[in-house]
Amino acid sequence: MDVIQDTEQSNRFIRFADNECVESSRLYEVLAREVAQHEWLLSLCEDIPKGQPAPNLLFAAVHELVLQHSADELATYYPSVTQYPKRAEDVFPSFLAFCHTYESELRHRLRTRRVQTNEVQRCAYLYPIFSKIQQQTKRPLGLLEIGTSAGLQLFVDQYAYEYNGVPFNPINASSVNITAAVESDEPFRLEVTTPLDIGTRLGVDLNIVDLTDEAERSWLNALIWPEHETRRQLLQAAMNEVNLNMVTLIEGDGVTMLQELVSRVPEVEMLCIFHTHVANQMSRPVKEELLRQVERIGQTRDVFHIYNNVQDCYLHVDLYLDGQLTAVTYAETEGHGRQFQILTPLDSLFHQGSFE
Repeated sequence: MDVIQDTEQSNRFIRFADNECVESSRLYEVLAREVAQHEWLLSLCEDIPKGQPAPNLLFAAVHELVLQHSADELATYYPSVTQYPKRAEDVFPSFLAFCHTYESELRHRLRTRRVQTNEVQRCAYLYPIFSKIQQQTKRPLGLLEIGTSAGLQLFVDQYAYEYNGVPFNPINASSVNITAAVESDEPFRLEVTTPLDIGTRLGVDLNIVDLTDEAERSWLNALIWPEHETRRQLLQAAMNEVNLNMVTLIEGDGVTMLQELVSRVPEVEMLCIFHTHVANQMSRPVKEELLRQVERIGQTRDVFHIYNNVQDCYLHVDLYLDGQLTAVTYAETEGHGRQFQILTPLDSLFHQGSFE
């Protein structure tokens, strides 16, 4: 094995443990630190396509197999399988044995699957943004999501919300009840009294997840971390509730296809291009090209770009109005959308021109 590559892969697992798992998943934190030191497990990750986050993909692949082989010893450590899991600190021997037992199935998943977590809870921070845009522009929204997976975030207006313990839902009851903690220098409140008016719901992904396929649903479920029962329940509720006839999902490269995709959004609609965390899987040149593409679009029509993980981890809202850019670093968000801290109010976006 290439020593440099091995070291880079090892460091990915250590960063995953330090930056994503601490206080979120003790099981994955322990496993990530162990995998980082194990040559054979790191060699498995050589099967993972370039650009895919190795820790997420490896652990999701194992998780799916654990759910299918729940009689195995390893399953006794997974909260998603058993009500009283064993200590995470003792899991590694069972994990290693499991990976050897199911090596061929594991390698197949590492080669063919992608990390496409459809994190419904991230709608918690998207909803206030789209609401503010609609209030200010007084136009129906045309949503275009890059890295849409199964398209569940395109139904942002269909879910119920609760912020800092206060329920908020201007439409009707939903089995998808999204809760989030919000920090802000100013009191956080939503002034929406009417439902969002969404016209186009358009999603693009290199690999669209087909919710009518049980294997695809199984994979989305496996991407949810074992301890995160609320996330799992939200995903199941959303998959069962949404009306897929309301969305258009297109398979392809959202960056290279962006100009053509935008042409599908009527001019009467306020164009909102958004993506959450998919930029983690983009190279720097692709990220830069995405920003250039949005700028090019912004010279011919007004457009909002809502995104994170491009120049930094923060949630950004860029507005091109009459060809001029106004950019706001809106919030710092927890990776799965359970909490966010507002850094800059969105009001500062709406002083430079008119949407009339």
